[in-house]
Amino acid sequence: MAFLRDLKIAVRSLARTPALWITVALTLALGIGANAAIFSVVRTVLLRPLANRDEDKLLYIRQSAPGLGVENATFSVPEIQDIGRGLKTIKSLGTFSALDVTIVGLGTPREIHGGVVDGNYFEVMGLHPVLGRLLTPADDGPNAPGAAVLTYRFWKTSLHSDPSVLGKTIRLGSVVGARSAVIVGVLEPSVPYPVETEVIANVVTSPHHLSATMVTGREHRMTEVFARLAPGAELESARSELAATYAGMVAGHPEVYKPEDHFRIDVTRMHDQINSRANTILWVLFAAAALLFVIACSNVANLVLARTVRRESELAVRTALGATTAALRRSLLAESIVLCGSGALAALMIAAPMVSVLGRYASRFSVRADGLTLDFSLVWFGIGLALVAAVALAFVPRLPSADVSHGFGLNSGGTRVASGSSRRLRIFAVTQITASFLLLAGAGALMRTLFVLEKTQSPFDTANVLALNLPVMTYGRTPQQISEFYREVQRRVSALPGVEHASSSFSVPWRDAQALNISFLFAVDGAKRENGLDNLRARFRSVSPSYFDTLGMPMLEGRDFKDSDREGAERVVIVSQSLAQKLFPGQTALNRELRWTDGVMKFIGISTEPRRIVGVVPDFDDENIIPSPAMAVYQPIDQEGWSGRLFVRTQGDPYTLVPAITRAIREMAADQPVERASTLEDIRAEVLTPNRLNAIVFGGFASVALLISVVGVAGVLAFSVSGRTREFGIRMALGAHPRSILGDVLSEGLLIAGIGVTAGVVVGFALARLTARYVAEVQLPGTLVFIGSAVAILLAAVIASAVPAARAARVNPVEALRTE
Repeated sequence: MAFLRDLKIAVRSLARTPALWITVALTLALGIGANAAIFSVVRTVLLRPLANRDEDKLLYIRQSAPGLGVENATFSVPEIQDIGRGLKTIKSLGTFSALDVTIVGLGTPREIHGGVVDGNYFEVMGLHPVLGRLLTPADDGPNAPGAAVLTYRFWKTSLHSDPSVLGKTIRLGSVVGARSAVIVGVLEPSVPYPVETEVIANVVTSPHHLSATMVTGREHRMTEVFARLAPGAELESARSELAATYAGMVAGHPEVYKPEDHFRIDVTRMHDQINSRANTILWVLFAAAALLFVIACSNVANLVLARTVRRESELAVRTALGATTAALRRSLLAESIVLCGSGALAALMIAAPMVSVLGRYASRFSVRADGLTLDFSLVWFGIGLALVAAVALAFVPRLPSADVSHGFGLNSGGTRVASGSSRRLRIFAVTQITASFLLLAGAGALMRTLFVLEKTQSPFDTANVLALNLPVMTYGRTPQQISEFYREVQRRVSALPGVEHASSSFSVPWRDAQALNISFLFAVDGAKRENGLDNLRARFRSVSPSYFDTLGMPMLEGRDFKDSDREGAERVVIVSQSLAQKLFPGQTALNRELRWTDGVMKFIGISTEPRRIVGVVPDFDDENIIPSPAMAVYQPIDQEGWSGRLFVRTQGDPYTLVPAITRAIREMAADQPVERASTLEDIRAEVLTPNRLNAIVFGGFASVALLISVVGVAGVLAFSVSGRTREFGIRMALGAHPRSILGDVLSEGLLIAGIGVTAGVVVGFALARLTARYVAEVQLPGTLVFIGSAVAILLAAVIASAVPAARAARVNPVEALRTE
């Protein structure tokens, strides 16, 4: 009952200082809420087990060629057969090939992300159906009927969980042909990897996978490989066995695996592979939240300790009147519990909205963040820490003993205690400044990166160029009819009012990552050799005539493609400026002969015959926002290559023409999908979204941390001023100018900030170097970022010092001395 009375008194006492109560509650709420939200994301995305059975046995096998600049080269069918032969540590292999397909038979025809798998895939992945069945080895082979499995998300969102989809026949079309398939099942909810797919079908549904070029082409790589450990086998033993097998394969085919390409194989657990993209950003975010928690705790300790010290005279009076030490501790504990408890309750209210915001942020890096909910385990942990802190803060201050409660001993005793407390307050303030500097420097680095990205000018027009997905519909059409269809589309769209140019290609800048990643080896007669090598690698692009006019890119030399550049005519190409300058410095590249020398050409139907260079265009880096020298070769679509993307340059707002463009195309083919209409400017903005989110989230953390630190420094100086009132009174009585008192207090605030910034620089460098050993992406912020962060901290310290300094400068010497 006595403690309940103390709680009531504490509430009444704190109600007289609402600023303190609100500041402590909000500070704790931000610290606990942010950590609960971040931990919910980290636990869901990085730590939660996969839906896959025995996930610790599930492996991802990756082939790379650093010499070619290829981080993930995927595998060809012969390579998969070689590495899978005679393995003892691997129970079985499963394969997956990503393939964008046009699906017909489930409502409006549309282009979706699909996958082609072998019969072992689902067993290796350890997944189950929620409806029907999954694919098995019985679905393998060229004579098997077409079968497809829908992913759970596609079934639920697009088909509204319709159970009648089982048994329906659909048509799956791509640039290499179309096949029918029967829907046999719906996959359980699981992490889609390596790409988010809607339909997963057996090999027979892809004509290309049945072709001899795919089955026999060792360099025709387009398949991901997954594996399941054999019973009793360990990851390291599997890694060693695969490395030995792979070494034998490489040695047996020196014409394919050249020493300078440095082909190698790696094996990781599936869980680690899925999280590889999100790992760094989420752990850094978690570290930022932890820093914010440290700042919050330091600030709360500052505020509560300062309040306790200010009440030492009151506590001394209560002691003189007979209050026991236990009673005083109980009253301090009641106040601490009210302060920390209200902060913990506020944390509950803000944690859920923060999880929602961070979930949308994390979904940019991992599909596992979908449907994220608050993990209450850390909320309760944070509340527990708050209560522990409340107890600690109640027992840290020294209490006056009965023998100091006589006469003027009250003041002197309080001064002695205040002196020790002041040192602790400064330590807490320096800790806050150090952590704030680290957050501010990190946010500054992200802001600087975003600024550079935003200010980088694209070499082509982005505002008035509309890009649309126009996937190839091959069913019932010959290759000649498909080419004629795209030519007619361009002709009709070009004739629409408000359209300046229309052209086509097989990839949209920045958006079609898989297509943009295509590059091949080539050679040019008479070209300057690089490191003694005849062959170089260039990006492969197939475009229609007027493509460069549509994007607003001028020809630097030569001519554009013409309608006469078709199959049967002289083979021609256009090259980028970097390629021309690198191979023919001080000369012209026009009329030189270029030949594709990549071994994969014979598997994808592109000729290795010589092609005459007829034009040179400016470098056009369609993969990166910050452009780099782009070695690129452009071929006319009507000679060789693929289409599927339409570009329209308009005079006014491009979006107003989308309905007219769609009508013109649908008049030619009613079932032709016309999708994802967007200007190149908006596509660029979408690509920048993760960078913006990074800057906003970390900037938010840094801003909150800086605000809390300002409050902390102001509290320390306010406490210092109250403890030095007598000193200031004496100095002013002896003739000291108020400006000197003002400068003294401001200097004290700057000193605290300076020590904190110095510690932050040292700790920041040490942490960056330590982290860089394990995370290659980590880079130190630039000098400007460090200087800017330090200036921001010091300015904040001046602002925080202003009010206490002004109060010190207004001390009345008579009143100050009278208190003694």
